[in-house]
Amino acid sequence: MPSLKDLKNRIGSVKNTRKITKAMQMVAAAKLRRAQDSAEAARPYADRMNAVMAGLAGSASGEGAPRLLSGTGADRVHLLVVMTSERGLCGGFNSSIVRKARIAAQELLAQGKTVKILTVGKKGREQLRRDYGQYFVAHVDLSEVKRLGYVNARGIAQDILARFDAGEFDVATLFYNRFVSVISQVPTAQQVIPAVFDEKAETVSDLYDYEPSEEGILADLLPRGVATQVFTALLENAASEQGARMSAMDNATRNAGDMINKLTVEYNRSRQAAITKELIEIISGAEAL
Repeated sequence: MPSLKDLKNRIGSVKNTRKITKAMQMVAAAKLRRAQDSAEAARPYADRMNAVMAGLAGSASGEGAPRLLSGTGADRVHLLVVMTSERGLCGGFNSSIVRKARIAAQELLAQGKTVKILTVGKKGREQLRRDYGQYFVAHVDLSEVKRLGYVNARGIAQDILARFDAGEFDVATLFYNRFVSVISQVPTAQQVIPAVFDEKAETVSDLYDYEPSEEGILADLLPRGVATQVFTALLENAASEQGARMSAMDNATRNAGDMINKLTVEYNRSRQAAITKELIEIISGAEAL
């Protein structure tokens, strides 16, 4: 049974932990608003750009279609771009992304295909290193980036496009969390090369005449589309990370409070037992005299 001093020290330690988790929750809540606004503001632009490219792709499909649209004609080498956070303490945010990427990698390997992994964020790389370290081809470190910008997404997109032009892979897929709410983030796998468009997406090809041609415009627009999709994924991940961290720290704060209450009850009981024992000893000594 722990002594009164041990219980008191433990109560103090848990109280300090609760202060830290409460502070982290408040910081995450402040960052979440800005990250959520950025993610929601980027969605209309990304959806409209996809609608334009979808309309152009319908007219440009054929022998003259750009390679980013038609692909290499093979489906042998897959590049998995796993996008996670640089920091932990955000619940199951990173694990859910890694789990989806791990399942995809297992399925591809079972089909006899080659897998290559490009990681964005330290936490995903750490979780995948043990089983899939031999498939790593590159890593993007964003730990020094205070606020995500399009320049960060463009750098990642240029790396992916350069590898595609060099013939290093046939299909590229992004893995990230799509932000829904503070308590809901959806693990998402989005193929970016060759470009895939939602069949239900609104197209605008009938509203405009394009010059010089659909193929020429797509050749310029598709690389920007890859960068836009990467940027959107980064913003969705940033909002999801802060939402997951806020929820995790709230749960940690509540659990710390419950533990403090239990330890306080145990401390009071032990203290009362010690006082009662001392009184019994005093009374017994007085009666013996």
